[in-house]
Amino acid sequence: MALQIGVPRETFPGEKRVATVPEVVEKLVKLGFSVAVESGAGDAANCADDTYRAAGAEIVADAVTLWGKSDIVFKVRPPSLAEVALMKTGGTLVGFVWPAQNPDLMQALTAKQATVLAIDCLPRMLSRAQKMDALTSMAGISGYRAVIEAANAFGRFFAGQITAAGKVPPAKVFIAGAGVAGLAAIGTAAGLGAIVRANDTRAEVADQVKSMGGEFVKVDYEEEGSGGGGYAKVMSEGFQAAQRAMYAQQAREVDIIITTALIPGKPAPRLITAEMVRSMKPGSVIVDMAAEQGGNCELTEPGQAVVKHGVTIVGYTDLPSRLAKQSSTLYATNLFRLTEELVKTKSADPAAGTFVPNFEDDAIRGLTVLRQGELTWPAPAPNLPAPPPPKPAAVPAEKKSAHGHGAGAPMSGGTLATIFGIGAVLFWLVGAYAPASFLSHFTVFVLACFVGYMVIWNVTPALHTPLMSVTNAISSIICVGALVQIAPPASGAERPDGWILGLAVFALALTAINMFGGFAVTRRMLAMFRK
Repeated sequence: MALQIGVPRETFPGEKRVATVPEVVEKLVKLGFSVAVESGAGDAANCADDTYRAAGAEIVADAVTLWGKSDIVFKVRPPSLAEVALMKTGGTLVGFVWPAQNPDLMQALTAKQATVLAIDCLPRMLSRAQKMDALTSMAGISGYRAVIEAANAFGRFFAGQITAAGKVPPAKVFIAGAGVAGLAAIGTAAGLGAIVRANDTRAEVADQVKSMGGEFVKVDYEEEGSGGGGYAKVMSEGFQAAQRAMYAQQAREVDIIITTALIPGKPAPRLITAEMVRSMKPGSVIVDMAAEQGGNCELTEPGQAVVKHGVTIVGYTDLPSRLAKQSSTLYATNLFRLTEELVKTKSADPAAGTFVPNFEDDAIRGLTVLRQGELTWPAPAPNLPAPPPPKPAAVPAEKKSAHGHGAGAPMSGGTLATIFGIGAVLFWLVGAYAPASFLSHFTVFVLACFVGYMVIWNVTPALHTPLMSVTNAISSIICVGALVQIAPPASGAERPDGWILGLAVFALALTAINMFGGFAVTRRMLAMFRK
């Protein structure tokens, strides 16, 4: 008989998300599971009961029945103790659990001999775990929503505008923390036209900030801030003092501050003091995304938007829930990818799946906090591949010219004198024995070669390819000479013989290809650099 996955209604106050959506229900059924959804569980996320039925789910009227009959329960928020009491003995729970913050919940689940997969304990540094990383999914949504909440409270354009009524300057946004949520906020604010600045204790994220359209503001203090696993670490007192000075300066200059700083297992660090809030311009906005863990701003009131010293401080703790449909879809997809890793269809009943945590898999081992009532948390550190050894500083090889000289090395006096001597002898021979008409053409030819060589040689190497294509096209003016040979001779002039006419026609064909091809190639190359 197929295992049943149950999806109860979230009971946490104000929570609108649901653990799975109809589109994912269809995929779970194809894996061999039956799916039961509590009636009304998806209403707040615009997922009606009828859409679940159409996807193949059973609608259960009450939570008692759902928890009692489900082998596996998918949830968003950690279950309450009352919900754990309804859980089937030996059942499996999948969702956010936060075992370090919920010891009473862990004891209740242990008593139920439950298997618990805490999606918040997933080792995020593993590349193969990214498809299951619900923390990243929710953080990206929170960063986006934080900017929307800031724009709603700000009461002014983000983008600068020039109108008939006057000029509107762009909003200045400072984002503290450039993790997943911070980068999402940077991209959203920059997309709305604001001037975006950001800071993070990890110097390696500076390029990511710039790629999202922001300016990285560096703290004037040298210290490495990476704490492993994509998180920051607690910094020294010297760094924190320099960081506070930088935040104080930004608070006076910007219109909006969005804080995202969190350290796993610790209260949110205090970044914005009451004095900084008082220094901000009236009408400014602070969105504290760490409000649920105490807040990065000293004046934040979790769950509320308050006005203090003329500054609106938004401390909402349900930012992902404010985009319930999108959050539920991404979260459901993360749980489905986890289910794919766990499911084994090679059982006695081909239609029945089994939900087996494989402890040989570092990702699954990391998020398994209880296995049949046995505490397996915290998991041992995953076996990460050893970083490649640093490469020795390469000594730039000196480019050799055709004569063995370095690219920038001056030519020796003896070699230079020999070359000039040979050139002078050749010019004397040409001048002594060549016709006068040839000598004038030869002089122009030599000067053209010299000037052309110097022009090309002094061009930046990155421009050589498009430059050569256009100069080839321009230099094909030689076709004029071919046309002169082909054209009918003037009265009394001698007509060129057949060899000259044939060569002129051949030269005309080649130069035509060179001309049109050169301009075509140049146009295509330049188009590659246009937005």
